[in-house]
Amino acid sequence: MSALQEGPIVRLITHPNVQSQLFTHHLSQVLDCQVSPLAPEAVSGLEAELSNSPPGVQLWLLDADQLSHSDMHRCHELKAQFPDILLAAFNLANQEQAAELLASLHLQGIFYRRDELDNICKGIIQLLDGALWMSRPLLQQMFEYFRRQQFNTYRPVAGLTQRELEILGFIGNGASNQDIATQLFLSEHTVKSHLYNIFKKIKVHHRAEAAHWARKHLGIPPPMTKNSHRSRLPRELEPR
Repeated sequence: MSALQEGPIVRLITHPNVQSQLFTHHLSQVLDCQVSPLAPEAVSGLEAELSNSPPGVQLWLLDADQLSHSDMHRCHELKAQFPDILLAAFNLANQEQAAELLASLHLQGIFYRRDELDNICKGIIQLLDGALWMSRPLLQQMFEYFRRQQFNTYRPVAGLTQRELEILGFIGNGASNQDIATQLFLSEHTVKSHLYNIFKKIKVHHRAEAAHWARKHLGIPPPMTKNSHRSRLPRELEPR
C-alpha cells in the first residue's frame, strides 16, 4: 500500500495460485478500487504498514478454503487494532460453516462457493459502502446464537461454572482436549477433569452427547467440516 491511500483497497487473503490470480484480475476489472492478493503468512507484516498509513477503508476477503483458524484470527486481531479494516469470508461451503466463523470472527460479509461472480461483486460494493452482506436466515441464526450466549452469561446452566461452559463451548465446536488445553492455557489433565464434572452435571456419557447438548442448550454452531484446502472459485472462473 502506498503512503497515501487513494480510495478503498480490497485484499484477497489466500495462497497464491492461478485461480486466485484470475479472481483478483476479474475483481480489478469490475470494481473501481485497488485489488491485490496477499498470502496469509504476510498478514502479520502489515501491522507496521497500517500503523504508518493514513486512515482508509480496506476490505479483506478471507479464503475459507485456504486459511487456517489461526490465520483468520490474526486478521481478526488486526481488525481490532485498525477499525477501518472490513472482514469478509469467501469460498464457504454452507450456512453451518458461516455460522461457526461468525461465532468467533467479526465478519461483515459472507460469500459461498455457489455464489455467482456478479453477486460477489455486488456484495463487495455493498460492504465498501458500509453495509452487511449475508443472508437473512444466517442473520437470524446468529441473532439466536448470541441471544443464548448473553442469556447464559447471566444465568448458570445446569450448575456449570463459567470455565465448564467455556470448555463445553469448545466441545460443541468439535475441539479436541489438546485444542482446548492450548486455547485456555490448561493442561490436558485439567481439561479431562473438567470434562468429567461436565458430563456428570449434564447427565451425558460421552463426548458426542456433550456436543449435542451444547448445541441444543447453548446455541453452539455445529462444527465446521474440515475442507480439502483446495482453492475454489465462483463457477465462471473454474476450468471447464
